[in-house]
Amino acid sequence: MRIYFDTSFLSSLYVRDANTLAATDAMKAASSARLVTHLTELELRNALELRVFRKETSAATVRAAYADWQLDLAEGLFELSPLPENWIQRSHTIAQQSTARLGVRTLDLIHVASAVELKADTLFSFDEKQRRLARELKLKLN
Repeated sequence: MRIYFDTSFLSSLYVRDANTLAATDAMKAASSARLVTHLTELELRNALELRVFRKETSAATVRAAYADWQLDLAEGLFELSPLPENWIQRSHTIAQQSTARLGVRTLDLIHVASAVELKADTLFSFDEKQRRLARELKLKLN
């Protein structure tokens, strides 16, 4: 099994919120390839910083969470890669087929297209529109 991790999932994994328990439980069962892209890494950093802006957590908590993330990357818990070569073509195709019906946002579209191009069979995400799109493309979900 190859699992693609979305930012909504990782954010809940590294900073406590309503989905943290579900994220930690899902991680216990995720013993296969854990895929993330550089886009995911950037989006995670920004999502964590937005939590400070929104006064949901402290800057110290975010620094510690990002340090934990970096340690997990260094230890190989996640496989970090650039966006796959055909992400843009796949994104265009999926947008044409699905966006008018599902209202998918661009970054969610890119994540799902990347998951498909990286040959993931599972998407770990808490974003409902992204999950609906992934389900249509026959990806399993957390």
